Amino acid sequence: MAAKPALCPECRAPSAAEFRPFCSKRCADIDLARWLSGGYAIPAAELADDGEDDSSAEPDERVH
Repeated sequence: MAAKPALCPECRAPSAAEFRPFCSKRCADIDLARWLSGGYAIPAAELADDGEDDSSAEPDERVH
């Protein structure tokens, strides 16, 4: 049984060896543009900053 050909993650066409894992320079460029524009950024939750810095407190006064 032959292995399934890899598909382009952008357009699902069979990938080309020259542009692997993409099928063409166009699809590779589309993906690169998403990376550079922050389209693939992982969302992060902002931590609430109460304005207090525990680093200057005595070791027994720090919040654990």
